[in-house]
Amino acid sequence: MGRGVNGFMARNSRVFKMGFLALAISSGGDLIAGATLGYMTDTLALLPGLMILIPAAIGMRGNIFGALGSRLGTSMHMGTFELSLRKGGIMRSNVQASLLLTVIMSCAMGFLARGVSLAFGVDSISVLDFVFISVLGGILAGLVLLGFNILIARMGFLRNWDIDNISAPLITAAGDIVTLPMLFLSAWFVMGGLTTMVDIGAMLFTLLALLLVMMAYTSKGDDARRILYQSAPVLTLCILMDMGAGITVENHLEAIVALPALIILYLPFLNEANALGGILTSRLGSQLHMGLMRPNRFPDAIARENFRIIYVFSLVIFLVIGVAAELVASAMGMASPGMGYMIAISFVAGLLTISVLNLIGYYVAMVTYRLRLDPDDHSIPLTSSSIDLVGTLFFIGMIMLLGI
Repeated sequence: MGRGVNGFMARNSRVFKMGFLALAISSGGDLIAGATLGYMTDTLALLPGLMILIPAAIGMRGNIFGALGSRLGTSMHMGTFELSLRKGGIMRSNVQASLLLTVIMSCAMGFLARGVSLAFGVDSISVLDFVFISVLGGILAGLVLLGFNILIARMGFLRNWDIDNISAPLITAAGDIVTLPMLFLSAWFVMGGLTTMVDIGAMLFTLLALLLVMMAYTSKGDDARRILYQSAPVLTLCILMDMGAGITVENHLEAIVALPALIILYLPFLNEANALGGILTSRLGSQLHMGLMRPNRFPDAIARENFRIIYVFSLVIFLVIGVAAELVASAMGMASPGMGYMIAISFVAGLLTISVLNLIGYYVAMVTYRLRLDPDDHSIPLTSSSIDLVGTLFFIGMIMLLGI
């Protein structure tokens, strides 16, 4: 048993070294994002329904740019990656697809947020307000994340890193740090009473999204078109799942706002689960592409080894963020249920979420591969959004179970 554990740790020592470093950086970013959200609870009260959009917006940045990082990582493993933006090249096609998806899916997200609000009887801002906040915030955050993604790919390529183990956590953290301020900056125009500008901006964004869809689907033989064609339906489903998480939080928002420490914990909890999901799905996608693993009905030894890697990461990371969120809340003078409760919520809900994550990540990768779809375009978005919903349910469930 001991030799087995020692052998497992030795085989994956580089994975743990790089992964824990990336997750530590990711956790710091997530805590900043959580503290930002906790600090801006007044904005959530002034713009009803905005909480429905937030998990979807954060999730979308990770889905688009996490998948971009996964595709670039796979191209490095396959020997097709090049540091060039030449026409038809891997880098340029992926950059174009990511920008297209950012605009198109952000616009769709605005309409879906309003639709979900109406469907669940939640009082909310107008559809044009949703579209303006979603698209402007998405474009601003997307440009920053695109540059960050290219930087990681460049450094990983030049230094021979396995970016499957680092891109997802780092991009998740960067997405959290960047997306929330950009959303709240966009929301400022709505709160500032600039109704005419917001309405015109939302209509122009909608026209731009429709034009981009037409241009993408009429072009032929382009890799960006393929990525858009395969990703858009999946990302739409992901938006709805993320909004399910948003509705869950919105329905318990009054109780959670009373203890802002829980809001500080919520984003790191959810996004560290997503970062772990990104590591898992990136590794599975690369191993499938390289022929190291077969799309079997049940997880084989290689898949189970990946599961154990994720469990090792989770045992440490969910304990750490529970403690860290409590310390941040205390430093900011925010009400908290207490250290013991914070650790219990994070650790127990985290391990339950990871148990579901391993199965979802595996079968999504297997099914997409069997259907001859690219796991890099589907695994991260579907796994991430599923975990947003599942993780939120476990998180809220633990709060209710503990009687907080």
